[in-house]
Amino acid sequence: MKLLRVGTAGAERPALLDQDGTLRDLSGLVTDIDGALLADEAALDRVRAAAASGELPVVDSAGLRTGPPVGRIGKIVCIGLNYHDHARETGADIPSEPIIFFKAADTVVGPDDTVLVPRKSVKTDWEVELAVVIGRTARYLDSHEEALAHVAGYAVSHDVSEREFQIERGGQWDKGKNCETFNPLGPWLVTADEVPDPQALSLKLSVNGELKQDGTTAEQIFPVAEVVRYVSQFMTLYPGDVINTGTPAGVALGQPEPKPYLRAGDVVELEIAGLGRQRQELKDA
Repeated sequence: MKLLRVGTAGAERPALLDQDGTLRDLSGLVTDIDGALLADEAALDRVRAAAASGELPVVDSAGLRTGPPVGRIGKIVCIGLNYHDHARETGADIPSEPIIFFKAADTVVGPDDTVLVPRKSVKTDWEVELAVVIGRTARYLDSHEEALAHVAGYAVSHDVSEREFQIERGGQWDKGKNCETFNPLGPWLVTADEVPDPQALSLKLSVNGELKQDGTTAEQIFPVAEVVRYVSQFMTLYPGDVINTGTPAGVALGQPEPKPYLRAGDVVELEIAGLGRQRQELKDA
């Protein structure tokens, strides 16, 4: 299933995109697309049955905003330097264990919402990423099979980063990762049954129509199953939590000087095969 949330920011309602691309209203069945729903197999089965019946109300999508596909996210766990090609382009050593950092849930915006360039920023960068959405409480998972069984689905994530804040201003990476609007998510949460192999997905990102990133999750150093298993050794993952699993080569940081960092007026477009597309225009904060 392709689950999504539509409407004005803070007042989104749950919806479903059916197989022929028609937007269907789920508000008569569920209150939201969130951790509570993703953990409730009976409720998800009712949604599947309603989708199969073709009787869900049609939503007029003309001019309708698409919000983040998951509401009330608890935490966003991010994995740094998780693609072989990205590590090579930045001159970084291949990590022996996943590098973990966090983004606050309030960085999340819709897939086509405006992204704000922070005040005094000169190194705002792009990163297309595969987001993993947790569907069952996960702690101390033992195997890759068990890890994947705890995944509700997948989405497109844009891990916007400010490299000067992240790397040159001391401390941890958090200052460059948690600026306002720095995590567009969506358009859809695609349930795990529709993504049989998360290591076979192509990722693309362009800036002002010029292709910058063209990668595949096959390049991940730590695959999705290992990321989920590993993270569960250090923290409890709850339904509705999100893991951003890293970005392939092609970010501004890895390009020759002068590096083409983002500025107000730039347009970023990104997509992951089967998971949908995003488009953001950048403006000054």
